[in-house]
Amino acid sequence: MDSNMEKELIKEVLASSKTIAMVGVSSIKSEDKSNLKRRPSIIVMQYLQEFGYKVIPVNPFAIGNKINGEDPVANLEDVTVPVDIVNVFRPSEETPLIAKKAIKIGAKVLWLQFGIQNEETKKLAEAANIICVENKCIKQEYQKLFQKMNTVFPVLQ
Repeated sequence: MDSNMEKELIKEVLASSKTIAMVGVSSIKSEDKSNLKRRPSIIVMQYLQEFGYKVIPVNPFAIGNKINGEDPVANLEDVTVPVDIVNVFRPSEETPLIAKKAIKIGAKVLWLQFGIQNEETKKLAEAANIICVENKCIKQEYQKLFQKMNTVFPVLQ
């Protein structure tokens, strides 16, 4: 897909989506509270919430604790509302299983954060007619498309 088509697809995805299940968002239980606010997943979650997205944290180690005001679920299958985007903050090798779960819950988009990509995951998503975005930060893409901001390090794009 050429970059203009990809840009338009991402713009449409972000404009039409309302609910995001964020897999691998950091939790207070597994992190020092002083470092938690600096974790990329927390920064991205809070940013998306500020722009009106409902973000459901998926972290089995955070059950019983709120993350950015939301009750986490242990697994994608535990989400009780329709999910537009499954946003992933987990290692690339874990993403095929996450893709299978995203398919099972009927997600429309599987979004693998910056640095995360997997050919098997992409094939699974595409075979199920799920849009797969790899190796891109959802926050940075939103900023570029809707806030007309340049990223700090454009060479990393």
